[in-house]
Amino acid sequence: MSVRPAAGRVLARAPLTWLGCVRMTLEPALAVLTYLVVMLIYRERFEGKDLLLCLLVYALMFPGSIALGRVPAGLARDIAARWFVVAGTLWAFGEASRFMGVFYADALVAWVLSVPVVIYVAHCLLPVLAPRLLAIEGLRSAVIVGASPVGARLAARFLAQPLLGVRFAGFFDDRSGQRAGMPEGVSILGRIADLPRWLDGRQATAVFIALPITAQPRILQLLDALRDTTASVYFVPDIQLNETIQARIDDIDGLPVVALCESPFLGVAGLAKRIEDLLLGSLILALIAPVLALVAIGVKLSSRGPVLFCQRRYGLDGREIVVYKFRSMRVCEDGAQVVQARRGDPRVTRFGAFLRRTSLDELPQFINVVQGRMSIVGPRPHAVAHNELYRGLIAGYMLRHKVKPGITGLAQVSGFRGETDTVDKMAARIHHDLEYLRHWSIQLDLSIILKTLLVVVSGRNAC
Repeated sequence: MSVRPAAGRVLARAPLTWLGCVRMTLEPALAVLTYLVVMLIYRERFEGKDLLLCLLVYALMFPGSIALGRVPAGLARDIAARWFVVAGTLWAFGEASRFMGVFYADALVAWVLSVPVVIYVAHCLLPVLAPRLLAIEGLRSAVIVGASPVGARLAARFLAQPLLGVRFAGFFDDRSGQRAGMPEGVSILGRIADLPRWLDGRQATAVFIALPITAQPRILQLLDALRDTTASVYFVPDIQLNETIQARIDDIDGLPVVALCESPFLGVAGLAKRIEDLLLGSLILALIAPVLALVAIGVKLSSRGPVLFCQRRYGLDGREIVVYKFRSMRVCEDGAQVVQARRGDPRVTRFGAFLRRTSLDELPQFINVVQGRMSIVGPRPHAVAHNELYRGLIAGYMLRHKVKPGITGLAQVSGFRGETDTVDKMAARIHHDLEYLRHWSIQLDLSIILKTLLVVVSGRNAC
């Protein structure tokens, strides 16, 4: 499972240039535009059903991931994989709702095959066309105040990515000489107090202040001096962005605040996630109802005890919830100490071993999903006893509870399903859980669901 590196995330409400909007909107817009063109070619009328399909496609594909630089290796494979996850989801919904029959089959096939080609061509053309478009808009000349580590990282991005539309002029810093970590060929243009005079008569249009927060008096003095210039001013917090969760800038009644650790499911994203869970959870429950009945009978006949195993787990924001599973053991542990199941565990019944190997014991958790206690995709819920153990051993462990726990997750499709008998294995699982929080999208959810099916079929790491 590949995810975008956290270091590439931008701590901002809106992109500094139009290119950020292009990255997010071009892929879904191209898919919708291709559908409209196919409709014209096949001389089909655009009706309400077509509008609904276009809206679903846009929601499933947003945000896009158009490359800003050279075309990466394996691009065609990645585009095809992402698109056919979306197309497969639409097909599954269409078949389940019997809505597929209202569309013209030949037009749909042509559209499904055309979209990845169109998106691939757009990826290839954007690096060629963007410089010409930037020339029309005009490059922004920028300086950075503070040759700090965060300033050096920002300068490196400006130099490595010309499509950002920024011509980097250099640093202003009160310390002379080359600073550690500064890109080669970049110089100190002067002291911070010299900046307003340097800007006078020059074409620099943006000033990025990368001073530490402890330098507040100097920052305020500089801001006051820059009022007599026409340059745009940006403050770059000295925060390690790869250690944050959903970092962004927001405001509370006009007062700006910086979110360092936040749930990805706020506002519209939270509504989209809940709709996804309700639709998929209800559909799956309806489809697996006969299987639930058969497994319940099997559990009852295989050993004494209840059919369902109800265990306390930590849910959203660390609140306790009750999670349902088919009982696969002769015991129902839910106390201060819970021993994880291992391969060949004598507590597991013969029928329970089959349930655990095929993950059928997890099926009642779709009831938790419809109830709103869990999500289909998210960090797996651990027993309360395990949480109390590992939260003191693994940094950032409790951050996984910024979202509802899931039936499956990024860790489970990345090889960390089943027993975690060492702290290192649990730390690796937590790492993947936090990566999921940083990079959540509906496309990622759908991809994890499909990969989960492959993992379950292969039986990897089951115990």
